[in-house]
Amino acid sequence: MSETSDDKAGSGRRSLYWLLRGMATAFSVPGLILSSAFIGFGGLAKESGISLLQAVFMVGTVWALPANVVLIGNIVAGASLPAAAFAVALSSVRLMPMVVALVPEMRTPKTRSWVLYLLSHCVAVTSWVLAMERFRRVPRDMRTVFYGGLGWTLVVVNMGVVAVVYAVADELPPAVAAALFLITPIYFLLSLWGSARERASHVAMVVGIVLGPLLHLVVPGFDLLIAGTVGGGIAYLFHRKRQARAAA
Repeated sequence: MSETSDDKAGSGRRSLYWLLRGMATAFSVPGLILSSAFIGFGGLAKESGISLLQAVFMVGTVWALPANVVLIGNIVAGASLPAAAFAVALSSVRLMPMVVALVPEMRTPKTRSWVLYLLSHCVAVTSWVLAMERFRRVPRDMRTVFYGGLGWTLVVVNMGVVAVVYAVADELPPAVAAALFLITPIYFLLSLWGSARERASHVAMVVGIVLGPLLHLVVPGFDLLIAGTVGGGIAYLFHRKRQARAAA
C-alpha cells in the first residue's frame, strides 16, 4: 500500500515538474515575441471599436492571432456572422496540419481523447514550433502535461496582455503598435526557414512570399488561400521529383 502511495506521489511530482517546465517555456524568446504582437492586436481591437471583454474573449476562444485579425476585419466591414465565421475558418485551416503532426507526438495508449481535444485548441505557430523543438527532451508520457503548461500559459498570458494594452492603447503610438504586430510573422518565417528539414519547404515559402503580395492585388481575400495552395503544390512536385532522382 505504501508503495502505491509513493508511486502516486512520485508521479504527481513528476507531472508538476513537467507542467512547470512547459509554463516556463512559454516565457522563452518566441513566447515574448508573440506577446509583443498581441500588444499590436490590443491597440487594433480598441481602434476598431471592439470592447475590452470582446477582445479578451476573442483571444481565449479564437486564439490564433491572424484569425483574430481576420475576425476584426470582418466586424469592421459589417460582414454577416456566417461570412465572418467562414473567413476565420479559412484562416485557421492552416493549423490543421500542425495539429495532425503534433497530436501523435503526445498520444500514448493511456491518453484520453478529450485531453488531446483540449490541447489542440492551443495549437498555433508559436506553441507548435516550441513543442516540436522541445518534445525530443520530454518523456512521451509527460508531453501532454508539458504542452498543457506551454499552450495554456500562452493563451492566458496573452489574454492579460490584450487587457492591459487595451487599457493604455491611447498612449501607444500607432507606428509602435504596427511594428510590434509585424515582429511575429518575421520571426517565425525565419524560424521555419531555419528549421525546415527538406528543400521543398524552402520552395513553398519562396513561392508564397512571391505570390502573396501579387495575388493580394488581384484577388484580395483569397490571396493566402491561393498562394498556399499553389506554393504547396509546387513544393510537393519538387519533392517528388527529387525523390525520383534519388531513386534513379
